[in-house]
Amino acid sequence: MTRPLEGITVVSLEQAVAAPLATRNLADLGARVVKVERTDGGDFARGYDHAVHGTGAHFVWLNRGKESVAVDLKTAEGRSVVRNLVEHADVFVQNLAPGATERLGLGAADLRSARPELVVANLSGFGAGGPMEQRKAYDMLIQAEAGLISITGTPETPVKTGIPTADIASGMYCSQAVLAALLRHGRTGEGATIDVSMLEATAEWMGYALYTQMHTGTQSPRMGLSHSSIAPYDAFPTRDGQMLIGVQNDHGWRTLVTDVLGVPELADAPRFATNVERVRHRAECDACVAEQTALWSTEELDEHLARAGVPAAQLKELDQVVQHPQLAARDRWREIGTEHATVEALLPPATFTDVEAHMGDVPALGQHTRALLVESGMDTSSADEALRNGVAHQSEHR
Repeated sequence: MTRPLEGITVVSLEQAVAAPLATRNLADLGARVVKVERTDGGDFARGYDHAVHGTGAHFVWLNRGKESVAVDLKTAEGRSVVRNLVEHADVFVQNLAPGATERLGLGAADLRSARPELVVANLSGFGAGGPMEQRKAYDMLIQAEAGLISITGTPETPVKTGIPTADIASGMYCSQAVLAALLRHGRTGEGATIDVSMLEATAEWMGYALYTQMHTGTQSPRMGLSHSSIAPYDAFPTRDGQMLIGVQNDHGWRTLVTDVLGVPELADAPRFATNVERVRHRAECDACVAEQTALWSTEELDEHLARAGVPAAQLKELDQVVQHPQLAARDRWREIGTEHATVEALLPPATFTDVEAHMGDVPALGQHTRALLVESGMDTSSADEALRNGVAHQSEHR
């Protein structure tokens, strides 16, 4: 069967996380993605670490299924290569510093003046315009500006999330917007210029916390594993570890204390009978639950909670996630290639019943440069000259 984006070509001038995630999503759906990189080291995410057989973990995560062309954009020849590749593309994505593509002659206005049907997606920290347009915008900084750090952590210590949430949010909105633009293009022939701001994507994800602030004037507190509006909702001790339990309604509370923990007298106790009262008496409620869960092993408690339909989970370490029985049972791992070794990668979460996602290899820096130079309009001798004089770089890995 045909992959959803088969026949679509994307050229991306990208680095780090946000834009590479957006274009990897498109590659997984079958688009051809040409990744434009610097000749001197390429996407700097390649060098964040060497965790995956010598390749950076971020890079392996974000760049499967792409072709890499490495050109020097400080040269007219390098910029011409990108313009010529875009000439035959459907989508151009970039997340360079604000104004950088305009200075290179690769801004949306320049590209779409010749091809108004092109879809251009610009991904930046703070969006076009406004007093912070030129500010540096790394994930942690955006988490701080969007208020995410202010509600994450414990009452004593604010923390950032353990994954690059701002990057992921903006990358997902970027690929979503590109898909919408392609859908419209298929109907009308129109192109699009899309602006995706990391700040705005993350602020949108703040959701109920923002609405609570706007309508009550109250800052959502940092609750650790707990929840400001629900109880019991936390990690509770077992004989050999801990169990996360989240009871979201009064029926669930009754089931927990009656059918699992064996203390039915707590079900209708006035201080616990409703969620509002349980939140008001959170410390006492949590202590009553913890007294009972501490009598169980984690495995036993997990089994009984699941059988009773009480929302709960074991707090898994990452090595347990790699071996997660649900991922194994659903056959979610696939092998992909890198320049040094074959590795396993998770299938994309959205599963099509009629066709599997395209899980291509992770490219070495400039792995496809010579072929793409020729595709951009150079003859073979000119392509070889560009490689010799440093305008372009070709990896030895083929």
